[in-house]
Amino acid sequence: MTPFIIGLVGISSLLLLIALRCPIGLAMGIVGFSGFTYLVGFKPALSLLETGPYEVASNYSFTIIPLFMLMGNLAARANISRDLFEASYALTKRWRGGLALAAVTTSAGFSAVSGSSLATAATVARVSLPEMTKLGYDQGLSTGSLAAGGTLGIMIPPSIALLLYALITEQSVTTMFLAGVLPGILAYSIYLLTIVILVWRRPDLVENGDGQNDLPSMSVWEALRKLAPVFGLFVFVIGGLYVRLFTPTEAAGVGAFATLVLAYLRGGLGNGAFFGALKETLETSISLFIIIIGAEIFGFFLSASELTFSIVSNMESLSASPMVVLMIILVFYIVMGCFLESLAMILLTVPIFYPVIIAAGFDPVWFGVIAVVTVELGLITPPVGMNIFVIKSVAPEIPVGVIMKGVLPFVVADIFRLAILVLIPAITLFLPQYFGF
Repeated sequence: MTPFIIGLVGISSLLLLIALRCPIGLAMGIVGFSGFTYLVGFKPALSLLETGPYEVASNYSFTIIPLFMLMGNLAARANISRDLFEASYALTKRWRGGLALAAVTTSAGFSAVSGSSLATAATVARVSLPEMTKLGYDQGLSTGSLAAGGTLGIMIPPSIALLLYALITEQSVTTMFLAGVLPGILAYSIYLLTIVILVWRRPDLVENGDGQNDLPSMSVWEALRKLAPVFGLFVFVIGGLYVRLFTPTEAAGVGAFATLVLAYLRGGLGNGAFFGALKETLETSISLFIIIIGAEIFGFFLSASELTFSIVSNMESLSASPMVVLMIILVFYIVMGCFLESLAMILLTVPIFYPVIIAAGFDPVWFGVIAVVTVELGLITPPVGMNIFVIKSVAPEIPVGVIMKGVLPFVVADIFRLAILVLIPAITLFLPQYFGF
């Protein structure tokens, strides 16, 4: 068999292992090692197995991942989400569906200190879902807005997905974070508009919205003052990164330390909360690094099979337009996003598609944001959108079918946003170009 055929067999075998519930990091490692052994030899494959994990574990650039994860875990234990929700509701309570609007606003705010979609969805749901239940909000609207709002964590800096894309493709982390700001704001705005349209068309979704809740009454000024710590933390860390006060790794370290101080001042580190944050960060980081190591080994197999080179050559011989190529890739992302976890999708597919995108003449920074937005869509797309089951774990009494039905309007909203970003690349590239990155 030719190397190209071996590459296709390897991809098929990988998808089969994933379908059989094999952990994706292990699956990529097995296929990568086996395929590299077949193409190059057993001893070179053993050497790869020896050096690959070490190269990943000793790569200084990857230290940014656990630091930003620690920042988000400390923020969750500092009860920042409660303050964000109370302040957001003070700003949105005059609108019909104000609690749902506040939940999405809280998700956007929490995303500014947490790069994880799952953590954002779970943390905000624990605070806001009980309040929406008390006021008789429709369960589909409540859970759908929370699942969708959680996806903002994968786009608004510091985004772990954008960070991984930058490290894989050797793009600037700062550039990728800048590129994600306006698409993140666009997502937040479209989610708010989706809620407004839903409750305008069906007032019964929040017909009991004039009931009583446990949220304190506060003025707009008091609400803004309550939002100041999170906003200040975001400006200090991410702003310092943009003005080149910090390197990305330094920004992650400073952010984790600043969040630690904030959590201590707010009394959020009692009862072993600090060690709980460390443990959760360690567990998540280990899981992610196993996937990265598997992707490293699988990447060597892809190089040996010349699969991406063959795809680029075939694309040029067929004279397919760049937009057709992009549409094929995005459809693949959307379909696979229904079954795979978002970060695993980035690590698995970017080494395959990145050379194709460059050959098609697309901007790599723009494509990185498009890829993350499409992967983000998979987080709320049935049947196995991860955020759907995060919300289910917080509210086990709500049927999964209700949550899936509730996210469908937001899936449509995300497809609309994706179309905007594809058709208007300037939205993504404006800030990197403006700041000279």
